[in-house]
Amino acid sequence: MGDGFDCDYIVVGSGAGGGTVAARLAEAGMDVVLLEAGGDPVAEGAEGFPGDYSIPAFHPMASENPAMAWDYWVEHYSDPAEAERDWKRRERGIFYPRAGTLGGCTAHNAMIFITPQDSDWRGIAETTGDEGWGPEAMALYQRKVEQCRHRPLRQVLAGMGWDGSGHGWDGWLPVERAIPAQAFADAPMREMLEKGAWAASESISGPWAALKRLVRGKLDPNDRSMNGKAGLCYAPLATDRHCRSGTRERLLGAREKARGRLRIELHALVTRLLFAEDGGAAGVEYRKGRHLYRASPLSGQAEEDAKTVAIRARREVILAAGAFNTPQLLMLSGIGPEEQLGEHGIPVRRALPVGRNLQDRYEVCVLYRLAAPWKSMEGADFSPGDPVGRLWETKRQGMYISNGAALAMKRNSPGCDGDADLFVMALLGAFQGYYPGYSKALREQKDVLSWAVLKARTANTAGSVTLRSANPRDPPRIEFNYFDRECDPEGRDLKAVAAAVEMVREAAAPLLGCHLVTEEICPGREVRGEALERWVRDNAWGHHASCTCPMGPAGKGGVLDGRLRVHGVPRLRVVDASIFPRIPGYFIVSAIYMAAEKAADMILEDEVLAPVEKEEAA
Repeated sequence: MGDGFDCDYIVVGSGAGGGTVAARLAEAGMDVVLLEAGGDPVAEGAEGFPGDYSIPAFHPMASENPAMAWDYWVEHYSDPAEAERDWKRRERGIFYPRAGTLGGCTAHNAMIFITPQDSDWRGIAETTGDEGWGPEAMALYQRKVEQCRHRPLRQVLAGMGWDGSGHGWDGWLPVERAIPAQAFADAPMREMLEKGAWAASESISGPWAALKRLVRGKLDPNDRSMNGKAGLCYAPLATDRHCRSGTRERLLGAREKARGRLRIELHALVTRLLFAEDGGAAGVEYRKGRHLYRASPLSGQAEEDAKTVAIRARREVILAAGAFNTPQLLMLSGIGPEEQLGEHGIPVRRALPVGRNLQDRYEVCVLYRLAAPWKSMEGADFSPGDPVGRLWETKRQGMYISNGAALAMKRNSPGCDGDADLFVMALLGAFQGYYPGYSKALREQKDVLSWAVLKARTANTAGSVTLRSANPRDPPRIEFNYFDRECDPEGRDLKAVAAAVEMVREAAAPLLGCHLVTEEICPGREVRGEALERWVRDNAWGHHASCTCPMGPAGKGGVLDGRLRVHGVPRLRVVDASIFPRIPGYFIVSAIYMAAEKAADMILEDEVLAPVEKEEAA
């Protein structure tokens, strides 16, 4: 740029946080360099299975596609004996799939777009003392993100000025509903959906209310009238004409419009932050090369002679590397707990509780054997060239337009009088959590129905991300410390998940009664009471890691202020899943998108309040 700087802003990471904020800043006229450690999942998809990125039903294969996977191994329990009781555990721990690719985890997630409850935003506003994080303010950012395509009548009314839905109609992220016609042509599947929907809705609200809900179609989980409320629903997907859409598409579109202001550097593993004389962030160093990070299953083929590059930002460095890698990068750069840095010989620049407060959902699945395989899945071997794949390719129809979720409901666990804290959905296929090769079971077992249970607003904050070594290529240690008694002395989370399993059994009873389902495979109908709680402890998993660099007051667990600035380190912000004090909503990606839009506004506000004079900086 001729003045000693390479750009206005450096953004590290291209996921829901980094991709969103980088695109918005470039569109606002800022010069932005975005650094992504992986490559382009579409251009480089031939390294794995073609179509894994684009086809919604292929998301499990995408998470195990070596072209874009980062495979983490985590521990659920610090006690080795307790940890070993989970059959999914391997020698290195529990498999926790992440994505190292353009788009981050928006390149392999299940695409579900369900916005947080008002209470989630209210909690952040109270923690930060900033009403700009409150539900009314954050509703504006939902509208900036969402391009709702599944409520056409509502959209017409909104155009006429009658809209209380809360939806965004003109945002950059298309959100659709995937209900394949083939599902309703498949008589057993149609009967299962009808009976399951009726049983689920009736168990929530009683027969008459259930009938009214089903007739009126009040199944949209993002409608303002349903915020926080229990009820039957569908799961909207972030797809564009039933093709995955995320920050990859957002960034490529913004780069085209920005006319050189957005530079996307792929295969760039950031190794440390650079600092100015005043202690503030000045830039980053990164190594250029494919599969350098050892979480990549292809790290054995890494370019060992990768060169090191230093770049400098005129205004700020924005970390958006995720709940695992953002704290790792901060600690490698001397920002973190003193004892952790000292253990690895890293000089302390700023002592902060980085990597603490790690949180996740608790999830389990109840599996049922079907009387016969789904007819609508005949010929589906989960390759783009099979008959179902060709139908998706030519007409954007068929079962592959779905992520596999057939029916969903929000529920209140016993004793939960506030917002619904359980999300339950029926999935086609055998899903029991994450382990190497889990996507193969989903592809091959077409006579299994899985009911997935997700527990929101968990009490546990005892997880941590710590350094394994001072080598930036080594993944950190990740310990979740599930069902920690200090955080949850009464075991409410455990009891809530066990109660949700019994709710699933209620909803599945009509299916067993009419012989659509032959047996409960897992955990087994005989597993109840204390045995069921033990089964939950031994089998639960999660995939929404978050909260490792939370907003909050310095000295009280906070790493960031309410404007996402790192305490005591000028010109350094964080915009990813790590920023939240408590994990929001049911599916975290929508909250990250919304927070990133707010972050872009705050950054641009600061640009106006304290502009950098280019001549002075030079």
